[in-house]
Amino acid sequence: MILHFLKLEWKQYFRSSYWQKGLALKIIMGFFILYFIVAFLSIGIGGYFILKKTFPEQDPLQIVNSMLVFAILGDLIFRYLMQKLPVMNIKPLLILPIKKDKLVYYLLGKSAFSGFNFLPLFFYIPFAIVLINHDYNAIGILGWLFAMLCVIQANNFLNFLINKDNKVFTFIAVLLVGLVALQKFTSFDVSIYSQQIFDGVVENPVLAFIPLVLAVVLFYINFKQLRNRVYLDDIVAVKTEVATTVDLSWTERLGDVAPFIKNDIRLIWRNKRTKTVFLMSFLFLFYGLIFFTQETYQKMPAMLMFASLFITGGFALNYGQFIPAWDSSHYKMLMSQSFRYRKFLESKWFLMVAMTSILYFLSIPYLYFGTRIFLMITCGAVFNIGFNSLFLLYAGSFNRKRIDLTKGGFGNTQGTSATQFLIILPLMLFPMAIFWVFDKFVGYNSGFIVVALVGVIGLVFKNYFMNLIEAKYIKDKYAMINAFGKEA
Repeated sequence: MILHFLKLEWKQYFRSSYWQKGLALKIIMGFFILYFIVAFLSIGIGGYFILKKTFPEQDPLQIVNSMLVFAILGDLIFRYLMQKLPVMNIKPLLILPIKKDKLVYYLLGKSAFSGFNFLPLFFYIPFAIVLINHDYNAIGILGWLFAMLCVIQANNFLNFLINKDNKVFTFIAVLLVGLVALQKFTSFDVSIYSQQIFDGVVENPVLAFIPLVLAVVLFYINFKQLRNRVYLDDIVAVKTEVATTVDLSWTERLGDVAPFIKNDIRLIWRNKRTKTVFLMSFLFLFYGLIFFTQETYQKMPAMLMFASLFITGGFALNYGQFIPAWDSSHYKMLMSQSFRYRKFLESKWFLMVAMTSILYFLSIPYLYFGTRIFLMITCGAVFNIGFNSLFLLYAGSFNRKRIDLTKGGFGNTQGTSATQFLIILPLMLFPMAIFWVFDKFVGYNSGFIVVALVGVIGLVFKNYFMNLIEAKYIKDKYAMINAFGKEA
């Protein structure tokens, strides 16, 4: 029966319109996946030697074990944002003489072989092999490797239990940030306990069965929940939910754009994909920690500018590149209304600028790294507000891919095309390039001034640029209506 399910999945995939569209995007995504595989494999093979050279007095395995608590929590956050439960079209199968247990076992079994579970193996397996080759206890290392495989599966099944609970996600994200902050700024170091736990697994491999039991328990809980829902009457039943409203009366102070801003806020909060973009924006705040804490990047100021742009530009970049496709499901209705297109565009601009400003104020703790770093973040915020927001609006006039907001979250690539990749490149490379040129040939401070000046120029001539953008949208109005009217 499992073989039959696999055949059905194979036929569904290759006969779907998804397979016939976006070949260029699939090739690009394939390169990204290959890049991550090579990166994890390189770290897995070379990690031991890098750690041994960097920290000659410490055991590389103990260093890795001390960081596993952060890796596990980070993996959960990454899965929440990107991983989806593999769903096969089981509705037609429910009227056939097939045991429902088999359907549920197949769904959960398929999730166990997800790419999210395989990617970490390109680190853990090579790292374990290197350790054994350097005379570590082979039984202990194999027990440690087995424990990590079980932890990966436990995270996989735990993700499906918390996948639609934003409160749990917020708790995990706050927990991760809190543990990092406590380790960085206080005497409390959770990595010590993480090291003790996983060192204990190496010393006593029998303890590796604890994560196995945890994975089995989570599998069983998922099975019970899904099994209780696999009924035809449950699928066809009309589900009623209590509507919740949020007071958005404060938007009335914004004038004619208020109705559009209200609709955008509701759209963002009521749909998982847009809500994921919103939540991801706050995670980008921590992007600078990757660069600002490494001495290597201190000698590469252009890369620091790259990080500074992402810190405040997470929302603008991720939300702005899909304007106006977010409204594609009701775009025909919008275009039949009597309003000036400029107001629709200004509401999008206001959202990007408002979120960039909020993220900028939340980035104030980066003053810990010095005024030079915070000045760079400030210039990046000005550039995002003055230049990137307008550029993203203009680039949106070329969007022709419909987005169905009812289908999935961040892991859903619907609406993505080569256009998005072409948009992001100049937005990132342009400020890096001008900063590098002026920093190298004029002076360090001149790089800041010019990047910020580009943003200021965009703000000064905003009305002029908005008129040009509005004219472009009006020109392509019917082409977009036709494109968004087609099924994705």
